[in-house]
Amino acid sequence: MHVLILGGTTEARRLAELLHGTPGLELTSSLAGRVASPRLPPGEVRVGGFGGAAGLAEWLREHAVDALIDATHPFAGTMSFHAAQAAATAHVPLLALRRPGWVPVEGDDWHEAGSLEDAAGLLPGLGRRIFLTTGRMGLAAFADLTDLWFLVRSVDAPESPYPPRMEVLLDRGPFTLDGERELLRRHRVDVVVTKDSGGAATAPKLAAAREAGMPVVVVRRPAAPEGVPIVPDPERAVRWLGECLGLRIFLLPD
Repeated sequence: MHVLILGGTTEARRLAELLHGTPGLELTSSLAGRVASPRLPPGEVRVGGFGGAAGLAEWLREHAVDALIDATHPFAGTMSFHAAQAAATAHVPLLALRRPGWVPVEGDDWHEAGSLEDAAGLLPGLGRRIFLTTGRMGLAAFADLTDLWFLVRSVDAPESPYPPRMEVLLDRGPFTLDGERELLRRHRVDVVVTKDSGGAATAPKLAAAREAGMPVVVVRRPAAPEGVPIVPDPERAVRWLGECLGLRIFLLPD
């Protein structure tokens, strides 16, 4: 049985770790190639796009894929729709592995935005020194905010266009609460901007902002394909896969 994981996330790597070495299972993880030095999962890995939904469907057929798991980032909306179209075309079962989104708690001062452009429009009324944690893509949405200062954190260096008053911090999570507290203090940040990525690796910035009474602009997740079953963690993805393919896959303790 051949399983293709559309990955690049922590959950995708964890799923590959759980499945690696399963008798009777061939495993391939696909990475988009947007990060220069990604953390590679075990098993076969391919890097790069497929050429849209049609290209992915052809790849599924050519490589005799028996099940497809979309474990891409919650904001990789285009890829998720391509996966749904390709799976339907190639008649391959599809599962979406999506970490739950963040939920505000008492003390949070969240301002929701439907897009990066909407987030940029909110900033002049909220503060002057912005901690921008939306990644290196999409900085053009903030390029016209010449009166604001930005601290941009990303894994790889951003490409222009981007805000003229900007400092770049190249770093990769997971991050700690103490570290995020110190970062906000040292750079005199007064607004945090984030996508609703969910998960624990980058959540400490939300707690640090809450403690400081600081507003947080949260960009909502894009729409996802309808009709695709969703599970919130790799363990349940393994169980779905076992039922789907009729394989005995054992979850071993860490």
